[in-house]
Amino acid sequence: MNYRFVCKHLGLLTGVLGASVLIISALDWFMWWENTPAEIAGTKALLITGVVGWLFAVILLGMGRKAEEYLGRREAMLLVALSWIFGAALSGLPYFLWSIEVTEAGHPFRDFTACYFEAMSGLTTTGATVLSDIHVLPTSLLLWRSTTHWLGGLGIVVLFVAVLPTLGVGGKKLFNVEAPGPSQPGVKPRIRETARLLWFIYVGMTIAQTVLLMFTGMNLFDAICHTFATLATGGFSTKNASAGAYTPASQIVIIFFMILAGANFGLYYHILQGQFKRFWRDPEFQLYLGVITIASVILIFSLYGNNLVLTDGTAIEGNVANTTLHSVFQVVSIQTTTGFGTVNSDLWGFVPKMTLLILMFIGGCAGSTGGGIKVIRILVGFKIIVAEIERVFRPNVVRSIKVGNSVIDPAMRQGVLVYILGIIAIFVIGAIALVAIEQNYGQGIDIVTAVTASAATLHNVGPGFERVGAIQNYGWFSSPSLAVMSLLMALGRLEVYALLVLFVPTFWRKP
Repeated sequence: MNYRFVCKHLGLLTGVLGASVLIISALDWFMWWENTPAEIAGTKALLITGVVGWLFAVILLGMGRKAEEYLGRREAMLLVALSWIFGAALSGLPYFLWSIEVTEAGHPFRDFTACYFEAMSGLTTTGATVLSDIHVLPTSLLLWRSTTHWLGGLGIVVLFVAVLPTLGVGGKKLFNVEAPGPSQPGVKPRIRETARLLWFIYVGMTIAQTVLLMFTGMNLFDAICHTFATLATGGFSTKNASAGAYTPASQIVIIFFMILAGANFGLYYHILQGQFKRFWRDPEFQLYLGVITIASVILIFSLYGNNLVLTDGTAIEGNVANTTLHSVFQVVSIQTTTGFGTVNSDLWGFVPKMTLLILMFIGGCAGSTGGGIKVIRILVGFKIIVAEIERVFRPNVVRSIKVGNSVIDPAMRQGVLVYILGIIAIFVIGAIALVAIEQNYGQGIDIVTAVTASAATLHNVGPGFERVGAIQNYGWFSSPSLAVMSLLMALGRLEVYALLVLFVPTFWRKP
C-alpha cells in the first residue's frame, strides 16, 4: 500500500476544502454580511476551519513528501473513502465552532456528531438535516451548507482528478471508484479531460439555473443556494418550508434542472457534439423518464380532488393545476434523490407514499449526481429476471442480455445482482440498528420512521415518512443513530464497496 501517496493527495484535497471554506467566507463578507453576533460567529468559524484545513494539508503533504507517483486500485479506494470521512469532519467543524459561541445547550450543533451528520449529508448530497429551524443559521453557514452539496455533487474527488494531471493512469482508477453507477466510460480519451469536461458542464448548468431562478423572483442568495442543492440532487434549502416557500415558476425551474441532474452527465457531451439521437435513444434515459412519467400519473390520480397541505402548513385546493405541479415535483424530487419538498407528503394515502418509497430505491441514472440503486441496475436486473424465466421453459436457448447495443457480460450480471442484494441487506440492517439504538439510547422509534430513515440516508434522499417526513428533521435522533446514518450516507454515495473494503483484513495486506 502506497500510504505516502495517499497522504500526499489527501493533503491536497484537504487544502482544496480549506480554500473553499475561506472563499465562501470572503464571498459572504462582501455580499451578504450583517453585523450580528450570529453572523460574526459564523465568519469566525469559517475562517478557523479554513486555517485548520490548510494546517492539516501541510502535515499530510509533509508525510507524503517522498511518495512514489503510483496509484493502484487499493490506494484509489482508500483515498476516496478517507476523502469523504475526513472531508465531512472538516466540513462539519464550522457548525460546531459557531454553535459553541452563539447557541445554548440543547442545540443540535452543540454535539459534533450532529455537525458531522449535517456535513456528511451535504457532501453526499443527501439533504437530511438535524435542524428544526434553518433560519437561525447566518448567511455564511447557509451558503457553506449549500456549497457542500455542490462540491459533493459531481464529487470532490472528480474535481481533484480534473485539476491534478500527476495522477496519470491512476486518475482513471480513482475516477471509476468515485463516479456513481456500475460503470463510467470516459467521454474523452484521457480521464482528466473527462472529469474537467463534466465539471465545465456542471458549472454551466449552475450559472443557467441561478439566472432562471432569479427571473422567477428569487434573490441572488436563495437562487445560488437552491441551484447548488438542485444540481447536486441534495435538497438543503434556506427556508424551513423548502421549495414550497417559492413561486410555482421557481418550482418548475427546479423540476427541470432536477431532471437534468438525475440523468447521466456523460450524455450531455453527446449533445455538445450535436449527437441528439444518441441522447434520446439511451435506454437508461428512456426508462428514467418513463418511471418519472408513470409515477407522476399515479400520484396525480391518487391525489386529485383532495386538498393539499403545503410545507408551510397552508391548505390549497387539489385542482388539476395544483395536483399536477406538486405530484410531478415530489416524484422528480424523490426519483432524483434531491429531497426538496413543496407539500406535506406524510398526509397522503398508502398508494402515493409507497410510490415515493419505491422511487427512493430506484434513484437516478448512472453518472448522475443522484443516489439510489440507479436506473441502469434496475434495467439490467429486470432483463436478467426475464432471461431466467425464459430459461425455465427453454433451457437450451442461449440468449445474450443487451442494454441498447451493449451486451451485458456474466461478470456485470453478477455484479448488478450482488449490489442490489447487498444494498437491500444494508438497508434492513440499518433499520434494525436504528430501532435497537433508539430503544436503548433514545426516545424509541416506530418501524415506519426507522425503515424510511434507513432508506432515505442510504439512498441519499433526505426526507422519509413519519418522524423524518417532509416537514420533520433528524435532530431528535441520539448520537449513535446519527453516526449510523452518517455511515449509511457514505455507503450510499460511494456505492458500498469503496467503504466496506476497509473492513476486510486482506485489503491491508501486501498483494
